[in-house]
Amino acid sequence: MSSDNLSSDNLSSDNLSSDNLSMDPTPVSQVSSQDVPGSSALQSSGTSVALPPQLDVVDMTKRFGHFTALEQVSLTLKPGTIHALLGENGAGKSTLVKCVMGFYKPTGGQVLIDQQPQVIRSPKDAHACGIGMVYQHFTSVPAMTVAENLVLSRYNQPPVINWKREYGELQAFMARSPFHVDLDTPVAQLAAGQKQKLEILKQLYLESRILVLDEPTSVLTPDEADEVLGLLRQDVLQGQLSVLLITHKFREVNAFADEVTILRKGQLAGQGAVAALSVNAMAEMMLGQERQSSSLAKTVVKERTPVLQVTDLHANHDNGLLALQGLDLTVHRGEIVGIAGVSGNGQREFVEVLAGQRSPTSGTLTVNGDPYTATREEMFRHQVYALPEEPLRNACVPAMTVAENMALRTFDRPPQAQWGWLLILKAIREMAQGLVQAFSVKTPSTETPISSLSGGNVQRTVLARELSSKAVKLLIAANPCVGLDFAAVDFIHKAIVDARNRGVAVLLVSEDLDELLALSDRIIVISDGQFTYESEIAHADLRTIGQRMAGH
Repeated sequence: MSSDNLSSDNLSSDNLSSDNLSMDPTPVSQVSSQDVPGSSALQSSGTSVALPPQLDVVDMTKRFGHFTALEQVSLTLKPGTIHALLGENGAGKSTLVKCVMGFYKPTGGQVLIDQQPQVIRSPKDAHACGIGMVYQHFTSVPAMTVAENLVLSRYNQPPVINWKREYGELQAFMARSPFHVDLDTPVAQLAAGQKQKLEILKQLYLESRILVLDEPTSVLTPDEADEVLGLLRQDVLQGQLSVLLITHKFREVNAFADEVTILRKGQLAGQGAVAALSVNAMAEMMLGQERQSSSLAKTVVKERTPVLQVTDLHANHDNGLLALQGLDLTVHRGEIVGIAGVSGNGQREFVEVLAGQRSPTSGTLTVNGDPYTATREEMFRHQVYALPEEPLRNACVPAMTVAENMALRTFDRPPQAQWGWLLILKAIREMAQGLVQAFSVKTPSTETPISSLSGGNVQRTVLARELSSKAVKLLIAANPCVGLDFAAVDFIHKAIVDARNRGVAVLLVSEDLDELLALSDRIIVISDGQFTYESEIAHADLRTIGQRMAGH
């Protein structure tokens, strides 16, 4: 079947609703192994098995004030299958499963277990329905052993733990589990792959029959990812588990999932059997067909003068695994280069290297032709400025005032200081008052602690500090508009393009593809720590970008 016949129109929620995709309404207790796809291991026994319950999410809606994060999304997780939940960052995947798990109270819709409505107010309620979730971040206690963490995961603990008996039961559990992790090892000593296996083991130990896996392979190597999902797949085929797999990787969907639901901007973009879908069709559903071109006016820059040059750059994650693999990049004067990618593919580490917060393991950086190691002195000399992600944590001192935060770049230089140490407070206040007015920062006064400001005004404060100098040569912006309202987003976008028009070289790292398409002159995709696609924005292929972002 061609991808033309599998477009997002043909695979809309109207044509592929949960009703059309659901199994026969046979009670789970009566379904035999012959009804489970690929369950040949059970057929040889000739006995019926109790399959996991069927999970239906019906018209799930979640609003936060006036913002609709999820709108009437339905899906069916059939017993003994893997159902992938696919979408860009911010598409509503996590919101959906948090409603299922009881972290959020949905605005509308319901959860059905074996076609019976359930009221799930907490993860404990979800557990009572047989649902367990493996989160994107590790939840085990590092100082405790694997055995202790498994016992700790139980919802109902006895007042006294009989460790001799518990240990025997844990050994028996580990012997029949798909993964094997040493019970006596402290979690802090486990590699990332072993830690992720432990997170899954905790849910199996709790006898969860439906596993919700939130990006379970984001911290794993490709081989580890295949091992983990492959072993879980065996349990699924034997009818022991059903899995709802949240992922952004087409490769994992094609290799391990039976069905897929695709979200875009909080709405159902399409769903169906994985075997009937091409990667192109899924990419089209996930990214959409129409994109609005930027309405921001850009001046023509005639000279392509290199400002930032990155050559064969390598760097590690915090856990020592390779995060960046041989990156090569040049950003020119008067150019915005956008870096696209799904969270966890090396963007954070790349920005931290450029900002001096992480040391590269090899490779070279130059700014304006000079070696660059991102020291404060080098950043001042070459006029390198940054708009980091989570500015209140990465770019500000929360307890300090707006004026003091605005002066972090210049407090030890004239006119704000004499002799490098004597601060001229009047000059600092006057500078801050001018920037508050110029950048429309809403604050009671320049003496207000910056932690009291809204997220948009914190970002405006940082923007004012980083772009107030007319000598800016290089601007590094990382997800500068996350969580901001439309007015703040428009203001920041205009400020970035204005800087570009003045001749500033801009490196824009963002998980928002619309933002990158609106602002960038050139777009590059990063996946698994490597640049996998590059194009001038006028010739960018959305379908290919989607595939590369998903590691395909």
